[in-house]
Amino acid sequence: MYFALMDTYDAINEFMNRGGGVLWVIATLLLIKFSLIFDRLWYLYSTHSKRVKHTLAVWNGRTDKKSWRARQIRQMMISEISLDLRSTMPIIESLVVVCPLLGLLGTVTGMIEVFFVMALTGGGDAKSMAGGVSKATIPTMAGMVGALSGIFASNWLKHKMDRELELLEDHLALNN
Repeated sequence: MYFALMDTYDAINEFMNRGGGVLWVIATLLLIKFSLIFDRLWYLYSTHSKRVKHTLAVWNGRTDKKSWRARQIRQMMISEISLDLRSTMPIIESLVVVCPLLGLLGTVTGMIEVFFVMALTGGGDAKSMAGGVSKATIPTMAGMVGALSGIFASNWLKHKMDRELELLEDHLALNN
C-alpha cells in the first residue's frame, strides 16, 4: 500500500514537473474551484434545507399574506436565501473562465522554451525541444479539462439552485 502511494505520488510529481510552473498554478486554481463547488453542494444538501424550513415556518406563521407589506417580506425572504445559496457562484464562474487562459499561458511559456532550445542548437536537437513541447501542451490540456469540468459542475449547480428557488417561491404562497 505504501509503495503504491509513493508510485502514485512520483507519477503525479513527474507529470506536474513536465508541465512546468504554470501547471502548478492551474492545479491550485482547480483545487480552489472544486473546493468552492463542494462547499456549495454541502450548503445545498445540509444548511439550505434547514434555512428553507425556518423561512417557511416564519411565513406560515404570518396571518397577513396578501398585503403589499407581506409581498415585500416574502420577496426579502426569497432574496436572502438566494444570496446565501449563490454566494460563491460568481467566483466559481470566474475561475472556470481563467482556466483556459492559464492553459494558454502555459502554451506560450512552453513554446518560448522550444524557441530558446532551437536558437541554441539550431533546431537539430529534438530531444531538447521535447521538454518545451510538453510544457506547451500539458498546461493547455489541463486548462481545457479544468474549464470543461467546471462548466458542467457550475451549470448543474445553477440549475439545482434555480429549481430550489422556484420551489421556495411556490411554497411561499401569497394567499391565506
